[in-house]
Amino acid sequence: MPEELTAEQAATRLATADTLGIPLGPGQPPAFLRALGERTDWTDLRVYGALLGVGTELFNRSGVRYLSGFFGPFERTLRDMGADVEFAPADFRRFAPLLERQAPRVMTTVAAAPDDDGWCSLSLHAGATVGELRRAGADPQRLLVVEASDAYPRTFGLDGYRHALHVDEIDVLVHSTDAPLALPSASPSDVDRAIARHAVAYIPSGATLQTGIGSIPSQIAALLAEGDGGDYGLHSEMFTDGCMQLHRAGKVTNVGKGLYDGVSVTTFAFGSTELYAWLDANSAVAFLPVEIVNAPEVIGANNDMVTINGALGVDVQGQVVADTIAGDQFSGVGGAEDFVAGTGLELSDRSLICLPSTFEKDGVLQSRIVPWFGPGAVITTPRHQVDVIVTEYGAAELEGRTVRERGEALAAIAHPQFRDAILAAAQRAAQGRSPAR
Repeated sequence: MPEELTAEQAATRLATADTLGIPLGPGQPPAFLRALGERTDWTDLRVYGALLGVGTELFNRSGVRYLSGFFGPFERTLRDMGADVEFAPADFRRFAPLLERQAPRVMTTVAAAPDDDGWCSLSLHAGATVGELRRAGADPQRLLVVEASDAYPRTFGLDGYRHALHVDEIDVLVHSTDAPLALPSASPSDVDRAIARHAVAYIPSGATLQTGIGSIPSQIAALLAEGDGGDYGLHSEMFTDGCMQLHRAGKVTNVGKGLYDGVSVTTFAFGSTELYAWLDANSAVAFLPVEIVNAPEVIGANNDMVTINGALGVDVQGQVVADTIAGDQFSGVGGAEDFVAGTGLELSDRSLICLPSTFEKDGVLQSRIVPWFGPGAVITTPRHQVDVIVTEYGAAELEGRTVRERGEALAAIAHPQFRDAILAAAQRAAQGRSPAR
C-alpha cells in the first residue's frame, strides 16, 4: 500500500539535488507542484516535462532547471522572466523513449481518486509518461508520487491497456481536491470562419478526424456539427471541446474507422470544465498512450483520415514553420508531424494545415506565405510531407507538385498585396532553381 501524505509532506521526499519527470499539461499534479514551489533549498533539481498547466513558483526558484518538450504560455512567461527553462526539440511520440533514457528518480502524475478496487484512473492524460510511471513505481530506488483528486474525471482505456494505476503500484499517494486547468474558449474571427469553410470541403462523411485546439479547429467542428455530413470517427492526439461538440451533435459514430471501431481515441484532453464533466465515466472515449495514438502506421490505417493542424508560416517550397516566431520558441513540434506523416501513407487521406494569410507587426501587414524563409528560421514540417495549405482565400494542394507549381498555388491563397512577390519567386524556382535568385 502507498504512503499517504499531504502535498507538503510529499514535497520533502525530493532531495535538494534530484530529477523529476512530469506529464504534459493536464497530467500534472497541481497541489504537489505547488508544494514543491514552496521549497527554496534547491541546489540542482532537473524537471523534465512539457506544456505547463499548473501555476507554481517551482520554476522561478534558484537551483531549478526545467527542460520542456513543448512551450505554452507558462513556459514563455518563465523564459521572459529569466527562469532556467530550455526547449528540448522532439515530437510527442518521442517523449516516451527520451523520458525512459533520462529515467528521473521521481515520477509524478495526477489521477482520479481510487475506485473501490484501488484503481486510480489517469484521467485526462495517457500521453508519454505511463511506462515510466510504472517503472518508477516498480523500482525501489525510485519514487512514484500520485496526486489523486476528486475533481478529476474518471476516464478509460481499452482492452489490453488499462488507463489507470493501482494503489499497490504507488509509493506516495497525495489526496487533493484541486481541479484541472480549464482553457478559455477562443471566439472565431471572420478569417477563422472563412478558413473553416474551405477546410470542411475536404472532410467527407465517414472521415476519421484529428484536430487540435484553437478558434479555427473549433469553427471547423461547429460547421461539421451543423452540416449534413456525419458518421465521423475521431482519432486525435488531443480531445477538445470541438470533439465533444461533434459527439453531442450525433455526428460521431466511430463505425468503419478501420481501427478501434466504436470509440473515439485520444491520448490527452484539454478544454473547458464542461468537457471534463462530459468525459467523466464516459466510455465513448478511450485514452491510449501516445506511442499508439500517434504512430504513423496506426494513423494511416484509419479509413479516410483527415488531419487538421495549424502553422505560423509557409514558403514557396511548402516548408512549414509552426512552433517558432523569428527563431524564438513559441510552442513545440507536438504530434502534428506524426499526423502529417500518417496521412501521407494513403492517397485517400488528407492533411490540412490551416493559417491566416497575414499578421500585423508594428502596425505593418505581413504575409505568412513568403517567397523564402530568412536565416535562423526553424522548419517544423518538411516540404515533402505537406499536403494541403488552407487560408481564408482558399486551399492550395501541394502534394506531388513542383516547387514552381507549389508557389503558384500558394500565391493564389495569399493576401492579394503579396501575390506578385510569391509568383515571382515561384517562377525563379522553376526546374529546381532557388526562389531567391
